[in-house]
Amino acid sequence: METIVLPHLPGQPLQVCLFANVQNAQFLRQQLLDGNANFEYAFLDAAVLLSRQHVLAACFRAINDMLQGRLKSKNVHSEIVFSLSPNNNISESFRRFGVSETTNHILAIKVGGDQAQVEEHLRQHVEGQMVAFTDGALAGMRDESRIRKAYKVDIASVQADAFIIGSMALKGS
Repeated sequence: METIVLPHLPGQPLQVCLFANVQNAQFLRQQLLDGNANFEYAFLDAAVLLSRQHVLAACFRAINDMLQGRLKSKNVHSEIVFSLSPNNNISESFRRFGVSETTNHILAIKVGGDQAQVEEHLRQHVEGQMVAFTDGALAGMRDESRIRKAYKVDIASVQADAFIIGSMALKGS
């Protein structure tokens, strides 16, 4: 579990936890679909995440949109999932980047909150192994074909991160 403070948003810390080999993705997805307030997290499918920078760019955009009153989804956590997408189709964003019944690796993000409480809640409800949120860990969970399909980019390129973040930033321009 890690607390990340984005430089331009010091009042909105992120509680971030990466889980490998998750066994109960279907349960977690159902909690989101049911609108269970105890599960107000951005649950991301780690297989489609290129890097920490990729994820933090989505978080920055979502939090900034929340602060500016420009959310296109129901809350900042769903906005993080939506912000990962290069297009404006919210349901497609959730299909590609959100947790599904078959998700094996999950990145859980909570905007705000107490680190100890968030960690305890996630440990109780996510059946998976908690691992460090690093680029190396993400690389081991990555599904290159899904990333290529989502962003139309060769992820072996040195500039893949920049291209992906640029496509997220230009969405809706």
